[in-house]
Amino acid sequence: MGMPHITSGGVRLYFEEHGRGYPVIFLHEFESDYRSWEAQVQYFGRAYRCIAFNARGYPPSDVPDDPGLYGWQRSVADVMAVMQSLSIARAHLVGSSMGGYVALQCGLQYPEKVSSIVAAATGAGSLPSQRDRWAAKTGALARAMTARGMKGMARKMANHRTSLQLKYKDRKAWCRFSSRLEQHSAAGMSHTMARHQAVRPSLYDLRDDLSRMEVPVLLAVGDEDELCLETNLMLKSVLPAAGLWVCANTGHGINLEEPAAFNTHVESFFGAVERVSWRRDYPVKNLAPAENRSVHFLGGVVL
Repeated sequence: MGMPHITSGGVRLYFEEHGRGYPVIFLHEFESDYRSWEAQVQYFGRAYRCIAFNARGYPPSDVPDDPGLYGWQRSVADVMAVMQSLSIARAHLVGSSMGGYVALQCGLQYPEKVSSIVAAATGAGSLPSQRDRWAAKTGALARAMTARGMKGMARKMANHRTSLQLKYKDRKAWCRFSSRLEQHSAAGMSHTMARHQAVRPSLYDLRDDLSRMEVPVLLAVGDEDELCLETNLMLKSVLPAAGLWVCANTGHGINLEEPAAFNTHVESFFGAVERVSWRRDYPVKNLAPAENRSVHFLGGVVL
């Protein structure tokens, strides 16, 4: 029997599924893969149907040779293909960094399919003052991965300042993170960096669209995640149904560094959304009056 997969635009995507209940789809960050969600899948699989899959370019998902088969738009389409293939009409989306960006785009483009979004450590490279530097950095990194391979790059990437908090807090978890980086496809990561990370629109450029998005959002960011902290403050001010959790003494890998706290906050968020009490009594900015709008959730209607 072959490994479980779904097909999106001719590209096979490996997935794992655990638990029964309302669906939760986990979207990994650039430097990780589906295994980065082990602590969350183990916990939430007791009450939810948890699906974690590898993005295109991350074995055992396919690694297309054509750079044109990568990009943030294709990542959004991949989430929709996973949902369609697994007969999921609506789901909670939990994304980290690159995955968080994709989750927000899914909320913008397919709000009827997204019950809620957890966007963790999301927004690197979005600050207007960082855009030129971000383009240069991502381009150089894409070329370096192709030239040096992942064994040559993994240790450097794992020791980046955004990952050092994990190293200091949990050496074993950091070693797993570093080892998995070595196992990634250099070609897949290079194409993902060049065609997805480097060229995706800044979240600042999406402010008008985000201000009209009614999907409940939990923003989660570490207070030492300097690439994302300011952008999350912007997102909190713009998204009408968002709450912001800032985790103390924490870097980019918030779900790896503080899995218990992460699970607790996400569980509380899911519960509030499912009880229709997430920001229920707060004034909602930039939306039509309540009598003129409805948000479908779990087969019901939220007014």
